[in-house]
Amino acid sequence: MSTDAHLPVFEQLRLPDTGLARDAYTYVAAATSDFVFHHSVRSYVFARAHAQNQGLSASTDYDDELLFLSCVLHDIGVSEEGNGDQRFEVDGADTAAAFLRERGVEERRIAIAWDAIALHTSEGIAGRKGTEVALAHAGIGTDILGIRREDLPPGLADEVHALLPRMDLAYALSDAIVTQAKAKPHKASPMSFPGALLRHHLPYGAQPDWYDLIAVAGWGDKPVGTATRHRAETPEQVGALFTEYLEAGDIEGLVSLYEPNAHFVPTPGTHLVGTGPIRKGLQELIDTGARLKLELRDIRQVDDIALVSNTATLTGVGPEPVVSTTTEVLRRQPHGGWAHVVDDPFFGHRRPGGDAASAQGAVDG
Repeated sequence: MSTDAHLPVFEQLRLPDTGLARDAYTYVAAATSDFVFHHSVRSYVFARAHAQNQGLSASTDYDDELLFLSCVLHDIGVSEEGNGDQRFEVDGADTAAAFLRERGVEERRIAIAWDAIALHTSEGIAGRKGTEVALAHAGIGTDILGIRREDLPPGLADEVHALLPRMDLAYALSDAIVTQAKAKPHKASPMSFPGALLRHHLPYGAQPDWYDLIAVAGWGDKPVGTATRHRAETPEQVGALFTEYLEAGDIEGLVSLYEPNAHFVPTPGTHLVGTGPIRKGLQELIDTGARLKLELRDIRQVDDIALVSNTATLTGVGPEPVVSTTTEVLRRQPHGGWAHVVDDPFFGHRRPGGDAASAQGAVDG
């Protein structure tokens, strides 16, 4: 799109009318996709509105041109030119700094713009920096996530969106960041914002989280207040550990054999999903004095997924043993051990009257 077509918007939104501001506006319009450019300009308009709402004056309380530059350049890191080897926020800050330096901007102002751009996804940090950094963070947060949108003057959002349409910004920008990160995974370290986005688009366990990093740190740290436990190194060992932990009354050990969003059917028609309900169901088994015997019937393993079937004999929950054939889906965890995704001893059980018991729900892969 011709950058000239954007210039009437510059006047309509009353953007800072300086040569440097116009250069940055034209540069970003040419270098980025329209959804990025529109977002960058809207972020400034919303940042300026937040400043006015706080009683801040552009002439005395903050540098309006610098605020504009920080906002309009803040996502230059997702452009082809700005796509370096660092997380996109830092690539963007470096690219913006080079742009400003080439135009003779003093280093003090460049440092402020660098902070605003590098920290624009850093909740709780950007807001504690200088006024321009905090205002840029506020405006960007309003446009991308609707944070403090209720503080905007009535009609402002409609006006700016009519001039600069959203174009499904939040998803489009997320996709752009993920595209970069897939091509260059070092741009998305696990604890960064790009890393969090990338993890959502990768197979389970491909991108470690904080606790996975702790597990492989090499220092041998264990959760505080918990006993040292074995890890199920194979799918078959999950059942052995379950019987061991059940007999020991070790609720934490039992819970460790289930993924956070696992599905568990402790009795026909009782379907538990997630750590909280599963913990409660397992504790009830412990409290009854239940004991379990498992005999492996069959197993199918494909890479990090295993389908296991056991003959289960549960005693202690009634006058007679409960014998069932289990259906279990297990998954290798990022730390290497195995855990349940689905644990249903009654998948093929039929209730009185002929109604089949349901697994009730799909498992997230």
